[in-house]
Amino acid sequence: MTSFKLNKDTTLFLFIDIQDKLLKAIDHHDDVLKKAQILADMANIMHTEALFTAQYPKGLGYNHSTLKAALPEAKEIEKTAFSCMLEPEFVATLKETGKKQIVVSGIEAHICVLLTVRDLIEAGYEVFVAADAVGSRDPHNKDNALSQMAQMGACVTNVETVMFDLNSISGTAEFKAVQKLIL
Repeated sequence: MTSFKLNKDTTLFLFIDIQDKLLKAIDHHDDVLKKAQILADMANIMHTEALFTAQYPKGLGYNHSTLKAALPEAKEIEKTAFSCMLEPEFVATLKETGKKQIVVSGIEAHICVLLTVRDLIEAGYEVFVAADAVGSRDPHNKDNALSQMAQMGACVTNVETVMFDLNSISGTAEFKAVQKLIL
C-alpha cells in the first residue's frame, strides 16, 4: 500500500459475517459488535457504501439486526467460501462499486477476515482493518491474524482513526454527527 490515507470517495465498509450465532462465541463479542456498529452508523451518516457477508446463513443466520438497520441499502451476500473473494457474487458486487479502499470489520479474524484481507490485497485493493471491530473465539488467534494482515500490507488501524481520517476537518455538520458516535 502506498497511501495510508482514507478517501471518502473511494472507501467501502465491509462487514464480514457478524452473525448472531457466531458472534456469541467471540471473545469480547459485545465490544466487537459495539465498534462494528459505530462503523455502520458512520457509513450511514457519511453516505458511504457498505457490504455485508453472511457465512452459511442457513446454519448461522444473518448479520446482527442493528448493523443491518443502520445500512438498509447495503447488500448482504451469502457465502460458503471463507474468503469473500472466492464468491463470484461478492467479487462482481465489489467491482461494481468502483471502490478501491476497503475498511474491514468482522469475525472470525483468523479465518474469514484474514483470508478475505489477503485476497483483497492480492487483487489490488487498499485494506484498512479496524482491529477493535474484528474478533475471534480465541484472542491469541485474533492477535496472530492482525499481525499477519499487517505483514501482508493491510493497514491495521482502529475505529476512531478511521472516523477521524474520513472526517479530517472538525466543525462540519458531518463531523459533528459522526463524533457523537464515540462521545
